[in-house]
Amino acid sequence: MVSERSLAVLRAIVQDYVSSREPVGSKAIVERHSFGVSAATIRNDMAQLEEEELIHAPHTSSGRIPTDKGYRLFVDQLADLRPLSSVQRGAIEEFLGDGVGLDDVLSRTVRLLSQLTSQVAIVQYPSFARAQVRHVELVMLGERRLLVVLITDNGRVEQREIELTLPLGIDEVDTLKARINRELHGLSVADAARGLARLRADPVAEHPDLMERLCGALEEQITEYRQDRLVMSGTANLARSEHDFAGSIYPVLEALEQQVVLMRLFGEMQIDAQGVSARIGRENAPFGLSETSIVAGNYSSSAGEIARLGVLGPTRMDYSSNIASVRAVARYLSRQLGEG
Repeated sequence: MVSERSLAVLRAIVQDYVSSREPVGSKAIVERHSFGVSAATIRNDMAQLEEEELIHAPHTSSGRIPTDKGYRLFVDQLADLRPLSSVQRGAIEEFLGDGVGLDDVLSRTVRLLSQLTSQVAIVQYPSFARAQVRHVELVMLGERRLLVVLITDNGRVEQREIELTLPLGIDEVDTLKARINRELHGLSVADAARGLARLRADPVAEHPDLMERLCGALEEQITEYRQDRLVMSGTANLARSEHDFAGSIYPVLEALEQQVVLMRLFGEMQIDAQGVSARIGRENAPFGLSETSIVAGNYSSSAGEIARLGVLGPTRMDYSSNIASVRAVARYLSRQLGEG
């Protein structure tokens, strides 16, 4: 059983090691922290922590560093999160507030989160099964080129260009647009296939293959909505922390390229009452990420879908600050999308 003072010593070791990347000794703890006991007493506490496999010595006669188990206990016991400054909060609100459309807002979110934490930032697109078709717009780009724009109620926009075999007049384009919107408006993405089937069954007499081309473009766009997608930023931060990985960072980079792996990992994380979750070191071994930690939280889209965002980096990360940043950005993102 670890004593309260030993837990405090563990917190000191984690904090000092995260900030310095140097193994932490008893003398340094006495000098930097107000425990009011001797270095010999601190060494006894450290011996207890080592016996519980919460810290270990990376080299003979060196200080101690946290183990994955030690980081886990530290995070589980984390009561005080480092609050974001008013400047940081203002930057989040302003930066996300300038986003136009879902793609832009999520792109801004990962860049912001990466800058706040100096880690790899990952944002999952919401599931669009419940998204409804708000509008289909047709825009002539030339005599024989037509832009097909699909807009849903969650603010997402998909575009496709199609080539025409015969030129279309403005009145013909308006008529087509009205027909398509009558069939698709208000349908969920999951149900839109039925509307497309009805449109295909009623081709345009003057342009026999046009409706098939339009429906084909819309079908591609709807397929995009149904696919799980992630957006990332800050992979260069891994290179800057390469010394925190015992081996090569390339397996981590390869895992990041496998979006299916990351989606599975996100899906398995259980968000706690504080709105965040952390998986540390060996807990990520099934995903090829045993030398990394992931901090994640939930956000909600304008249509109420729940999705995840988070940061990934070495186990030697500032958990308190990263958890606070993920939680704050998730809340601001939910609010921003809810107002969209």
